Amino acid sequence: MKGGIASERLILRVRFERTSLMPSPLCPSVFTVSFVLGLLIGDLPMAETRRTIDYYFWLMSDWAYLGGVRFVQIAARHGVPINHIPMRMPDVYAGSGGILLHQRSWQRQAYRIEELKRWRARLGIHVNIEPKFFPVDIDLASCLVIAAQQRGLPVSGLVNALMQATWAEDRDQSDPAVLADICQELGLNAAGLLAAAHAESVVAEYQGNTARALAAGVFGSPFYLFAGERFWGQDRLDMLEEAIVRSASGDLGRTEAGRGRCRRRLNRAIR
Repeated sequence: MKGGIASERLILRVRFERTSLMPSPLCPSVFTVSFVLGLLIGDLPMAETRRTIDYYFWLMSDWAYLGGVRFVQIAARHGVPINHIPMRMPDVYAGSGGILLHQRSWQRQAYRIEELKRWRARLGIHVNIEPKFFPVDIDLASCLVIAAQQRGLPVSGLVNALMQATWAEDRDQSDPAVLADICQELGLNAAGLLAAAHAESVVAEYQGNTARALAAGVFGSPFYLFAGERFWGQDRLDMLEEAIVRSASGDLGRTEAGRGRCRRRLNRAIR
């Protein structure tokens, strides 16, 4: 490819038992419950391959789970690669003034549950409001994600499957056997990835993600950084998409030419 950037094949596999996803206001579309998005980044223009979303997330995050599929759709729709950065939320909270869930006032805890129920109904995504395995140690699962990304494997599907295990399936992300099962379900080499998750380079990257997040101004999960802008929360995904569109053409799809470009990108993403 021109510019020496290697072609990268991302196969994004995300499965949900029941998903009725809201169409984007920019590119209305209907996605199936189980989908496979293929994106050949090597076919994109040079300017587009340089645009990347830094995705900071905690694998125990309910809000990252709720936005996971829509986020992957947005990135695929516009051909923007995702840099996955798993982090330890307690450490990020400690450095940014955040408050752990069990330390919050009862009013805030109660309102969180109300909001989860609203978003569950709005998105049609199954969510266990009080999952069986929450919170648990997600260090190994986070290192698994980093190991997969370092190997150039499809990571978005793995991340969403791990969060789905907690919030929809009552499976324990801290259990290596569960992690192995999830890898196998996605067609990944479970034994190889679990071994790689213990590698020194992987552990060092994971440990450095807290400082990396704080330096970037991150204080919650999910957090999306794109073109110098920060977006906190899955309820800001439409604003993230607008920023992506502006960076490419300045046209938010509100003209006929913009809508045509949007349809063509969507068609490429779902083929």
